[in-house]
Parts: sequence; C-alpha cells; structure tokens
Amino acid sequence: MNLSPKQIVTELDKYIIGQPEAKKAVAIALRNRYRRSMLSLEEMEEITPKNIIMKGPTGVGKTEIARRLAKLVGAPFIKVEATKYTEVGYVGRDVESMIRDLVECSVRLVKEERFNKVNQKAGAVVDQKLAKIIADVRRLDRGETPQDIFEKNILEGLKKGYYDNEVIEIEIADNPKPMELVPGGAEISIGSIFGDMMPKKRKKRKLAVKEARKILIQEEADKLIDKDSVNEEAIRRAENEGIIFIDEIDKIAAKGSKGGGQDVSREGVQRDILPIVEGSTVMTKYGAIKTDYILFIAAGAFHVSKVSDLIPELQGRFPILVELHSLSKQDFIDILTTPRNAITLQYATLLKVDGVDLKYTDEAIAEIAAIAEDMNTTSEDIGARRLHTVMENLIEDISFNAGGDTMAREVVIDREYVVNKLGVEKKSKDLKKYIL
Repeated sequence: MNLSPKQIVTELDKYIIGQPEAKKAVAIALRNRYRRSMLSLEEMEEITPKNIIMKGPTGVGKTEIARRLAKLVGAPFIKVEATKYTEVGYVGRDVESMIRDLVECSVRLVKEERFNKVNQKAGAVVDQKLAKIIADVRRLDRGETPQDIFEKNILEGLKKGYYDNEVIEIEIADNPKPMELVPGGAEISIGSIFGDMMPKKRKKRKLAVKEARKILIQEEADKLIDKDSVNEEAIRRAENEGIIFIDEIDKIAAKGSKGGGQDVSREGVQRDILPIVEGSTVMTKYGAIKTDYILFIAAGAFHVSKVSDLIPELQGRFPILVELHSLSKQDFIDILTTPRNAITLQYATLLKVDGVDLKYTDEAIAEIAAIAEDMNTTSEDIGARRLHTVMENLIEDISFNAGGDTMAREVVIDREYVVNKLGVEKKSKDLKKYIL
C-alpha cells in the first residue's frame, strides 16, 4: 500500500489517541521502506532502516502503534519480550528465535494470499467430490437414481448450503504433530525424516459437510500452491518488510550500575541482540534470512533504568528515540469515544446480544475519564488499560442482569450512575496515598 506519512498517521489516528511524535516517527520509517523499494538493487543495499526506541509508561499505545502499522501494509510483524531471552550458554530462548518467528509469520501471510487466489478453483473440485460422496450414500441408503442427475442436483444444493449439517465420512491426510527438540526451538516431524519414501498415511473421519468442505479445500489448495515459491517469497518479505517489536527492553538495561550478577546477564542479552539488529544471517527451516533490512522497534517504560544504560553499540543501532506521554483526561475521553474499536462500543455491542441498548451521556464519559486519570495518578500508571478496570466495574450489574425479564431494553449511563457506582472506588484509591 502506497501511503504518504500524513496518510499513515491519519490511519493510525483511527485506532490510537495522541502520541503524535511516535506516529510521525513510524510513519516516516514506513514510507522510507516504500522509497527504498523504488531504488535500484545497488542503491537498496546501501540503505538500512533507522530503528526506533519508544520510551513511555505502559498502556499509552507503544505496542498498538507498531501492530497497526504492520497491519496497515500487511507486513510480517511479531512482538517479543526482551526478558524472555537468555544469553548464549544459558537454558532458555536464544535471540535468533525472534527471526525464526518472523519468518513463520511471513510464511503464514504468503500462504493466506496464495490460498485466496486458488480458493475458488479448489472449492469447485471439492464440491464435485462431496456431491459424489453424498450421492453414493443416498443411493445405497435410499436406492435413489439416476446417479448423474442426482449428483447435479446435490451440487446445486451444496452451493446453497442445503447439506451443511449432513454427516459424511471422508478420507483426510494423517499429519503427525511435529515435536519440539527444545522448547521454543526447532521442530521435527517423524514422517518428514523419510520424505517421500513412504506413502502418506490417510485416516477416515465422520464430519458435517460444512466442516469436511473446509478440510478438503485446504488439502486441495495445498496441491495447487507451490511451496518453494511460498518459502522464497516469505523470506524476501521478512527480509525487506519485516517488523520486530522488542518490548520491555528497559528490563535488560544495566540500571547504571557496573556490578556483577544479574547485570552481567542483562548485558549478555544485549550483546546477543546486537548482531541481529546490526545485520546477520540466520538459518531457518525455510532457508537463510538476512536481518540487515528488518525494522526493529524497541519499547520500554525506563522508570528505573535509562536509555543511556543500554550498551553504546545497541544505542547506536536505535538512532531514533521518541517519548510517549502519560494520558490526560481529554485523552481518556477521546479513547472512549473516537476509535473504531472504542471500549464503550465494545460493551454496547456485547449487550445488544441480550437485547440491551446501552448508551452513555457526555457527562458520564467525562466522569469515567476523570476517574481513570485520577486512579493512574494516585496509584500505578497503567495508561489506557485502566479503562478496562473502570468500565468492568461500571458495567458489572448491567452485564449480570442482562438477558433477564426485569432488564430494561434501553439503559442510559449518566454521570450520577458513574459517581454512585465508582465513587467508593475513587475514595479508596485516594486514601491509599496516606497509608504506608
């Protein structure tokens, strides 16, 4: 998708409130990806992405900005926690596993695209198979003939969904689950050891036509898709379009001290991440992948440690630093009303299932925002996640009674309801300031 930085920010604004500096930084990084793709191969090799560090408290939109950015352009994207990795020589996940995970994500994206292209063709073949199976069952059970006319009628019925719940017996491939040699590491399938030397095992299953159709279409589509070209395209996309979001990077900073113990281990993880970010070649089961042009976005609260506590070499590989700010009352109001997936709309949609039309007054929204801001100020600042706590407590009684005969069809939440329901919660948070 060819979007200008301003258009990218506009798209991000639909889901994320505030944080203009961070949005601007990622929009430029994404546009530079497109600009680079328009250059000659010789010029492309010289231009590497400018990695970003996002500094800010939890719940202010760091992860969501990166995730929405990747979704916007259909780029392979993974989120990893820096604290999950251990330095070489210790039991745990090695840093190269993040690259393998990115390639897996890329393979899945390419497979979905190819599947959508051959879906119609595969569906036509499967419908013919299912029509024959249903016709054979009916002929044996009911003695209905002639076969060819009957199959044609069934084919029409299949397309209209008349046979969706009818149970039939089909043969499907029996693929044993691969085993992990090391948790989170490489996988091995016993069947794949012998390759094509032995015929593939198949098993019989009784399924509803609707479920059988999904499985058979997947099998048929796999025959029509060239796996080698999928792997090649997936590697290319992961190399040139991949985005890796490294969260909690502040937890592996040395906190300004030069002591041993944990600080040595933290620095070890940083040094292991360094060659991945600088550019190296990692072997995966789909082939070798160069990490030189992958965009890395790191994030952390940096409450205890500072960005300058990271090793200098790693700091140098993240030249762009953007600071995200704590959310204000107005930010909370916007979060509750503006995004397409606003939490207020989510609760209203859920309660519609039970026939309840949930509405909020502007004063109620303002009061909810004020309470969320106050709770973040007086206790731990957890950003927009505080709204989940506040809203869950606010809607609790309505959710519990919804679906019953006594519940009103329309429920309007006003400021008085919010104060009555959440006032006690707010007071208890205020008192905590004076308790040691």
